[in-house]
Amino acid sequence: MEKNARIYVAGHRGMVGSAIVRKLQQEGYENLLLRTSAELDLRNQESTEQFFKEHKPDYVFLAAAKVGGIVANNTYRADFLYENLMIQNNVIHAAFKHSVTKLLFLGSSCIYPKFAEQPIQESALLTGTLEPTNEPYAIAKIAGLKLCEAYRDQYGANFISAMPTNLYGPNDNYDLNNSHVLPALLRKMIVAKRTGQPVVEIWGTGTPRREFLHVDDLADACYFLMHQYNGREWLNIGVGEDISIKELAELIKHIVGYEGELQFNTTKPDGTPRKLLDVSKLQSLGWKAGIGLQEGIEKVYQEIKSLPF
Repeated sequence: MEKNARIYVAGHRGMVGSAIVRKLQQEGYENLLLRTSAELDLRNQESTEQFFKEHKPDYVFLAAAKVGGIVANNTYRADFLYENLMIQNNVIHAAFKHSVTKLLFLGSSCIYPKFAEQPIQESALLTGTLEPTNEPYAIAKIAGLKLCEAYRDQYGANFISAMPTNLYGPNDNYDLNNSHVLPALLRKMIVAKRTGQPVVEIWGTGTPRREFLHVDDLADACYFLMHQYNGREWLNIGVGEDISIKELAELIKHIVGYEGELQFNTTKPDGTPRKLLDVSKLQSLGWKAGIGLQEGIEKVYQEIKSLPF
């Protein structure tokens, strides 16, 4: 990826896209094509086509998506399916039409079956039923992955796909109705500490296990893949170890310095029991995550502890 290449980061204001931009800038890339959703609506085929025709990007990081936690995914099912399909279809097709040198599509670990064997290998895709609460989002992401695969098979396009595990870091979403579990727990405990709340409620039993990757590590992996990987198969991106929600809550409680009680509301859904990615293929290529979970959460806490939640 030449230093003067035109690089389009779709979704550059999101957590993932902004991390990719930071990584590219650190590595000396300055010819970045960046558009907000107000400037370029990727759900609109004509607008997307016009952008590619005019600016002719050489490389594309497709990090734009409609994202959210368990409540948002389950509530806005049509929106999650429609908008994500439109965004990725328009960008991938325009990238093909305008001869983009290479495109990286970012999916999600929720593409895998709810009860996939752990740790989840790439080969588990489409071997079982999805988690019902985020099925529309997962189906959209599977379609994006398969679209990249199909353009590669039919036309020889160098479109690759990567499936990150659960992410956290700068520019995360802290809206309790739409956020994921780690930022939601951070916000709850920061507020509880400030206001002296004796109890913090946590959804579910606390037994599900999750893997968490700092978004700066993801950006580093994306940069690595754009330089080093041209394969047909999608690759998992993760740290290769997981933690229970209860253990995560205790860790965040310790980092924040909250001294109250954690109460698990077992009437609320747990979601998938375990979701740990097998990252051996990516590690065999020479990439491994570098930010430990405690270190990563401590960084995030320092960044957000003064926010007016």
